[in-house]
Amino acid sequence: MRFISRDAPPRVVHQLQGAGIHPLLAQLLAARGVRDPAEVEPELAAMLPPAALKGAEQAARALADAIARGERLCIVADYDCDGATACAVGLRGLALMGARVGYVVPNRFTTGYGLSPAVADLVAMQPGGRPDWIVTVDNGIASVEGVAEAKALGLQVLVTDHHLPG
Repeated sequence: MRFISRDAPPRVVHQLQGAGIHPLLAQLLAARGVRDPAEVEPELAAMLPPAALKGAEQAARALADAIARGERLCIVADYDCDGATACAVGLRGLALMGARVGYVVPNRFTTGYGLSPAVADLVAMQPGGRPDWIVTVDNGIASVEGVAEAKALGLQVLVTDHHLPG
């Protein structure tokens, strides 16, 4: 395993501590690029509106149409904290909209990270029946080979992620 050390500007660390943030957390946040205490606890109004997300409107339409047709959806999630949370929110939200939805949380040590071809194959062989759609959550946006494999298997794919590209 490789560790990357990041410098934390002392002025920023001091400013974060002055806002009541624990010294260790202030050091970590500053090293990760936080420059203003307001960034730590953003208000809902300050967050990016859903309509500003690239492809959000098309994705919403595609999911609404799939749900209306009774198509089966499968959420593919990462196993970490944000992946598990995104999976739970996705399952609950889609089910409340009437979706037929299941999920897969693959073992990244055997199938690789993200929507790999092996994960696409795994989803296609679900015991409850083959889904029509894969909806990824917290798997990144670079799974080109996995998306190609899923499409070759006749599955539609919707890729979502909360990280910025790059």
